[in-house]
Amino acid sequence: MFSKSIPLCFLLFCLLHHAASGASPLYHICFSEANYPGRSPYHANLDTMLNHLSTKVPPTGFGVASTGQGPNKVNGLALCRGDISSPKCKTCIIEASKELRARCPHKKGAIIWYDHCMLKYSNGNFFGQIDTTNKFHLWNTQSVSNPRPFNKNVNKFLSGLSDKASSNRKLYSTGELQLDKSKKLYGLVQCTRDLSRLECKKCLDVAMSELPKDSDAKRGGRVASGSCNFRYELSHFV
Repeated sequence: MFSKSIPLCFLLFCLLHHAASGASPLYHICFSEANYPGRSPYHANLDTMLNHLSTKVPPTGFGVASTGQGPNKVNGLALCRGDISSPKCKTCIIEASKELRARCPHKKGAIIWYDHCMLKYSNGNFFGQIDTTNKFHLWNTQSVSNPRPFNKNVNKFLSGLSDKASSNRKLYSTGELQLDKSKKLYGLVQCTRDLSRLECKKCLDVAMSELPKDSDAKRGGRVASGSCNFRYELSHFV
């Protein structure tokens, strides 16, 4: 089950603040218990690696980078949402780098999520591995009036998007589903491209199965991990 949950009042604040600023983090985790001293080789390698990601990621929306050797080696990964332009992707990665270092000072491993991007770094080699530890979920505060058919539609819709994403080169898919004459369901699923297509599908399936009961019949929700994410809404967001 998910270990990270966000109170509704905090969620409402985040959504309103994000809508106003366009650059508010959704969530972050300082997952490493190990620290590095300031002005150390690890600190210098972290700065170099993050700067490299801000240049490498925007053209394609995804990238990994490593800097240093031995105990001072830093591995990093960044992913931008599939519909985001290169300039917006670069802006998000740069902001994420600054914010993550401010929120997790001297930590050797941390991750941060924005609406437009995700950034992760660690002294361990995590490339190509499904991250099932670092994750969180958000959900809309409003519920639908017809929960049973809505939940069924959401599950079927997201499952279909998961199949499309795992067979897509970018491991990304969006779509919409007409629920009735006046209502549409919108969705997005995405994986980090260090995963295989099979691993992407597995990551998304696990994430979708772990959507918490608190989000049951909610008008929107999302689950994000260090390897994949999905989102659905009754309003257009992509």
